Amino acid sequence: MTENELNIKFAYLADAHAKTEEEMRLYFEESRAANAELKLMIRETSADIREASAIVKETSAQMKKTDEQMRKTDEQMKKTDEQMKKTDEKLKSLGIHIGGMANSHGLSTEEYFFNSLEDDKRLGNLNFDEISKNLHNKIPNLEDEFDITMFNGKNVALIECKYNAKEEDVVKLIEKKVSNFRILFPTYANRIFYLGIASFSFDKRVEKFAKENGVAILRQRGEVVEIIAENLKAY
Repeated sequence: MTENELNIKFAYLADAHAKTEEEMRLYFEESRAANAELKLMIRETSADIREASAIVKETSAQMKKTDEQMRKTDEQMKKTDEQMKKTDEKLKSLGIHIGGMANSHGLSTEEYFFNSLEDDKRLGNLNFDEISKNLHNKIPNLEDEFDITMFNGKNVALIECKYNAKEEDVVKLIEKKVSNFRILFPTYANRIFYLGIASFSFDKRVEKFAKENGVAILRQRGEVVEIIAENLKAY
């Protein structure tokens, strides 16, 4: 090999070596950048894991509090049930039944107003000849009972008795009781009907509503029954 050929060969090797060193340098730089990015990702992941762990711990503590609260609530409900049973047993031992107390109020209301009207069968300026209590009838698809009913040759008076009168009681009397009576007692279908609501307790709104619709108001006033029937409406 000539000297010129050797020089060419060395030049080629030198150039190859330089290229290899550059490639190695670039590779190591890329590796360092990738390694730095990986470390950053690991730090961020670790932070996320710590945050998630804290949330899990907080949630677990909250669940324990909730479980404890539910346990206390269950215990309180059991105590309440036991107290209600004891109260019910005590009332039964005294001959009192809660379910019948409201009903007994209704009966006493009917008795009170019936006894008064039986002595003086009047509703406003209208006089009646007969009076009935708890008049009841039943036909297919319809059954009803009427607290106090008064009759004369032309008219029928329906008196609904409530311990504590509400507006819906007046509405029911107007919209259902009259039509039901005419169907259940067809003999009186062509009579003129007058209505009254009797109660120990009225609020002004109920009184106003009854008066506006021509329904008489019967209420206790001291030892007597007061009847307000200046604006009676024929139904």
